[in-house]
Amino acid sequence: MKIIHDHAAGIDIGSRRIFISVQGQEVVSFATFTRNFREALDYLLSHGVDTVAMEATGSYWFILYDILHAGGLDVWLVDGRQTKQVPGRKTDVKDCQWIQQLHSYGLLNRCFVAEGDQKEIRSYLRLREDLLRNAAMHVNHMQKALVEMNIRLPEVLSQIHGASGMAVIGAILSGERDPGVLLSLCHTRLRRTKSQEILAALEGFYTERGVFALRIAHEAYLFYMKQIAECDHKLEALLQKGGDGGKGTQSGPRKPIRHNRPDIRDLGAHLLDLFQGRDATILPGITDYTWMQIYSETGNDLERWATEKHFTSWLGLSPGQNSSGTSSRRVKRKGKPLTGQIFRVIAQGLLQSKKIAIGEFGRRLRARKGPMIAIKAMANKLAAQYWRLMVKGTTYVEQGVQTYETQLKKQKEKYLNRLALEFDMKLDKIH
Repeated sequence: MKIIHDHAAGIDIGSRRIFISVQGQEVVSFATFTRNFREALDYLLSHGVDTVAMEATGSYWFILYDILHAGGLDVWLVDGRQTKQVPGRKTDVKDCQWIQQLHSYGLLNRCFVAEGDQKEIRSYLRLREDLLRNAAMHVNHMQKALVEMNIRLPEVLSQIHGASGMAVIGAILSGERDPGVLLSLCHTRLRRTKSQEILAALEGFYTERGVFALRIAHEAYLFYMKQIAECDHKLEALLQKGGDGGKGTQSGPRKPIRHNRPDIRDLGAHLLDLFQGRDATILPGITDYTWMQIYSETGNDLERWATEKHFTSWLGLSPGQNSSGTSSRRVKRKGKPLTGQIFRVIAQGLLQSKKIAIGEFGRRLRARKGPMIAIKAMANKLAAQYWRLMVKGTTYVEQGVQTYETQLKKQKEKYLNRLALEFDMKLDKIH
């Protein structure tokens, strides 16, 4: 094999020390404090190193990557599965030497690393998702406290953290116990359609410990909602900064965001601005919020993936190649990319759709292969269409379930005609 990177180094990263291997030099180690990272940069530059490879180890690589990149080095972040050591030779020193050797021969593939505003948006969005999960936990705590006092709001309201539910809980915590007064705080539609059920549900058996637990959960929920609003403010500022202006004009109303809608003005216009007017929400199941999540993980330059198959493979939505001889086994992939999970969640929602063709495709596949394979196949189709839209500008027109079923009938008819020709037979339609 020929050496491709002449001045390459390999770094093995740990929680306490990093180990650096440079060709022709003894392995050296540095502590993981910022000052020591800068010393490591000076060491690499002093030995003429221009490219460095290191594994994506937890979150330890973040700051080291930024310092080396800012110092002018070409930093390659690589998947740990590509650098597996020979069994029986596993030490930190040998690991960094092995990484350096693989990198010098060009045997490693670079991982995608977000940069600039996209990196900031990704950080705030992931933090927002964590806060939403914490807030949901305290919604469950509020439900538990209400049920323990036999206040059956969860049975009569679709969500107790909606406007009506929060108004009733706030009044209870303020000392109100009259079911009629509490009912008056609910939405007009609820009072018109469910007044008797809500009155019965609000006739609880109040206890001091139950009210205390409700107050603690309510205050915690409001705290997390305030933190989510601050994340939305940061995201809006970054989106306003990242556009190039003029191409983000919204031609009509945007798809409604049903759950966890971010408080960002003209979110669709900002995203259209970032993608030069190409609108991902024409694809089924994708709203402005899910589009922003996809952008935060993949960026707006999808040409870094040569084809749609490269893109879906990176997402973990393509079948792996694990065959030997005549046998082929299914191997579960560890560490599924977050973007692939986003497409899976979208596909899971479309699986119940009665009007969208991809939903019918998923239901047919689910009947034969099971729900997991069906969802993955649907997510693969969505991701491929997303790549075509953003790279080639290929538009998407939803034809509906009826058109999809018509195409299936034509395929079956073509197959039957081919079989009839093979057996020297003729098909006649029954009128």
